[in-house]
Amino acid sequence: MAMRAALRCLSANFSPRLPQLPSAAQVSATRLLWRSGSPRTLSSTSALSTALKFTDKHEWVQVEGGIGTVGISSYAQEALGDVVYCGLPEVGQRLEQMEEFGALESVKAASELYSPLTGEVTEINTELAENPGLVNKDCYAAGWILKMTIEKPEELDGLMDQAAYDKFIKSLEE
Repeated sequence: MAMRAALRCLSANFSPRLPQLPSAAQVSATRLLWRSGSPRTLSSTSALSTALKFTDKHEWVQVEGGIGTVGISSYAQEALGDVVYCGLPEVGQRLEQMEEFGALESVKAASELYSPLTGEVTEINTELAENPGLVNKDCYAAGWILKMTIEKPEELDGLMDQAAYDKFIKSLEE
């Protein structure tokens, strides 16, 4: 009760009307808010998954600053089952779009990995050598497979966004 009274006293000292920014300041503030180049929106999916692009081979890529992080989708890791081995490319290896670059082996099956884009491997997830199960536990974060440069950004246009990939998955299950 005392807290409520204190808040009423405190709020009485503030004007209910926010100060107006001068027009030049408003423009600068707008530029800061939109600097990322994409508007901010509310979504029922995570920010990570809305930024992902998918192939029809179930790899995903997320591009930030000209570097693409690549992994396999949740659908793919579920279909594989418990991953026990990850065969990964060498850092420095150049990949063409849809070129095979490695494999995942599970207790149920083995699956080749295909590059979603053209570029050079800049980093591999060395954690997967000791703990290949990361692909199953956290395929969109800790279970990433490799990072690569993006030589042909226009190739991203040919990949599926989350909604198109979900539709693709449904078509496979019919």
